[in-house]
Amino acid sequence: MGQKVDPRSFRIGITRTWQSRWFGAKKDFAAQLRSDVRLRDFITQKWRNAAIAGVEIERSPGVVTIIVRTGRPGVLIGRGGTGVEDMIATIKRTFFSGTPTQVKVDVREVRRIEEDAALVAQQVVQNLEKRMPFRRTLKTTLESVQRNRDVKGVKIEVSGRLDGAEMSRREWMSHGRIPLQTLRADVDFAKDTARTTYGAIGVKVWIYKGDKFGAA
Repeated sequence: MGQKVDPRSFRIGITRTWQSRWFGAKKDFAAQLRSDVRLRDFITQKWRNAAIAGVEIERSPGVVTIIVRTGRPGVLIGRGGTGVEDMIATIKRTFFSGTPTQVKVDVREVRRIEEDAALVAQQVVQNLEKRMPFRRTLKTTLESVQRNRDVKGVKIEVSGRLDGAEMSRREWMSHGRIPLQTLRADVDFAKDTARTTYGAIGVKVWIYKGDKFGAA
């Protein structure tokens, strides 16, 4: 039986670093880690229309810095930065109410959407939820990603009741190489779920951007 390992966690400390960066006492570690997971899920779902690629969290005494990577920074920032202010107020009210914790939000733009697996997966999900045929969705998305010369390989997989079929199945399309066993290979991975009238359809995306040498 094959052992499935997330390509991102497999390469922590080699080609990438942790999404949560802080030091915590033993008694507070579990609570802070649980808070990070809830905070990351909350931001991703509430501001889903902003094409959020990832959320990184840094903690220091009395300060929590949230780094949001997005393909549509204008949606988050808003006019005159009011969007970021509203975002900080919502996060503080939901997670840090009644505490003196200061919340900071740093919005960073993802300039090349086709190089980010999370944003590519979101595109596939949006097309599937619009009832586009899954084969056409896979083909057009694959073509748009492989046009980027920095991408050495890409694989997109969908699973579920595809196009309303009675029995669920798994289909995928790929181009180039995806060296999952090479630790220095810079492989970005993401998974998402499309909620359709026929049920949930899982989406997985692998993007290989060449080998990476040196520290993460």
